[in-house]
Amino acid sequence: MIATIKHRLKEYTVDLSNPLDISIPINISKQNINAWYIEEPEISPVSTDNWVGSVAAGSAVNFNNIAFNPHAHITHTECVGHITKDVHSINKNLQKFFFLAEVVTIAPEKKSNGDQVITLQQLQKVLKNKTCEAIVIRTLPNSEEKRSARYSNTNPPYMLEEAAVYLQEIGIKHLLIDLPSVDKEKDEGKLLAHNAFWNTKGIIRFNATITEFIYVPNSIKDGTYFLNLMIAPFENDASPSKPILYKLV
Repeated sequence: MIATIKHRLKEYTVDLSNPLDISIPINISKQNINAWYIEEPEISPVSTDNWVGSVAAGSAVNFNNIAFNPHAHITHTECVGHITKDVHSINKNLQKFFFLAEVVTIAPEKKSNGDQVITLQQLQKVLKNKTCEAIVIRTLPNSEEKRSARYSNTNPPYMLEEAAVYLQEIGIKHLLIDLPSVDKEKDEGKLLAHNAFWNTKGIIRFNATITEFIYVPNSIKDGTYFLNLMIAPFENDASPSKPILYKLV
C-alpha cells in the first residue's frame, strides 16, 4: 500500500506495506531486556480457588496478569513527567503520532574515564542541517544481543548535555534511542540530557518525548523515514510503545 502525506508544505510518498518495527517486546519465554536493578517482568494466568485463567489448564480463555516496569523491561516512550514533581501523563501530552524521522548511526566516543558518550559534534555531523521532527539513534556496536541485554551496573553509553541541548534547539520533538537512558546510569540524579531535551529550566516542552530501548536492525539504512510512534493509553509518565518506521519511496 502506497500513501501520500504532506509535511511542511512538501509531499512524500510512503510505503505502508512494509512496516519496520524497531520496538523490543516483553518476552518471558527467554531472557528479557532489563535495567535499573529490578526483578524480571511476569506474565501469569489469574488463579483463584477453583479457576485458572489458562486454556491449557482447562479454562475457556487465557486471562493473564502482567507485571512490569516500562522503564526497565520494554521499549517505552516517556514525557517530561518522568523527571518532574508535578504529574504529567504521556497519554495526555503525546497527541500526534506520525512524524518524519531521521535514522542515524553513531559510535559513542570513549572518554578518559571510560564513559562512552554521544557528542554534539557527532549529532551535527550525521544530521547535516536536515529538518525533521524525530531522530532515531542506532549506536554501535549493534547486535541482536540488544534485545535481551542486562544493563544494570554496566555504565552504558549516554548522551552529553550539550548534545541534548542541540536537539532541543533545532526543533527535534521526539528522540528515540537504543539505550536504557539518554543519561549516565549513575549521575547523582542530575539527568542532564533529559532536562536539556525537555528544557525544564525554560519553557517546558510538554509535547516532546524520549523513547528508549528501541532496536534498529542493521538492515534499516540511515536516512529519512515516516514514523508511527504508537503508545498504550497509560495515564503515567511513560508507556510501552511500538515505534514503526516506513520507507519513503
